[in-house]
Amino acid sequence: MSNVLVDGELGQPLFIFAHGAGADMEHDFMAQVAKGLAAKGICVVRFNFPYMVKRAEDGKRRPPDRAPKLLEAYEAIIAEHAQGKPIVIGGKSMGGRMASLLSEHQHVAGVACLGFPFHPPGKPEKFKGEHLAEMVKPCLILQGERDTFGKQEEFAEFTLSDKVTAYFLPDGDHSFKPRKRSGFTEQGNIDLVVGRLSQFILEVYDAS
Repeated sequence: MSNVLVDGELGQPLFIFAHGAGADMEHDFMAQVAKGLAAKGICVVRFNFPYMVKRAEDGKRRPPDRAPKLLEAYEAIIAEHAQGKPIVIGGKSMGGRMASLLSEHQHVAGVACLGFPFHPPGKPEKFKGEHLAEMVKPCLILQGERDTFGKQEEFAEFTLSDKVTAYFLPDGDHSFKPRKRSGFTEQGNIDLVVGRLSQFILEVYDAS
């Protein structure tokens, strides 16, 4: 099985989309967002980090690789698919954080983080977003209002570059799922993600 999936037509604006810590590139959320973007004229490349490749081979669950190995794998995908042109990269949770750490890569024109893991749930002191204060390229953060890795009300305490734009999914958790009583739906939030993300990607391409 290939460790890369491509939705959309090559030659269109390109978005490299990395998975989160616990789910691979074929997770329903990843697939829905990728296909939604493809329908809006964006080519989406999904890939599995090395530890997920091993899981697919032997079925054994294992923790994510350490950051240097994750970043090396991400850079290899950029090198393979950017072909010397500016691209937008991003990912879900851990994948988005890794993408944000590669914002200064010469081929990266913008970064999109879907559910940024600012800190482990209940441990705000273990902050992982310091580098977002130094971002010099456009960065979109799509965050659930109730995300325990960084709730909307916590953003007032975060120091973010003026290049960072945050948009909050109504009543969404870390997976953007709202509570039934909220009146919002998971599909509605995914549609919002696709709409906001596609707009961001196309705007970055127009400006680059």
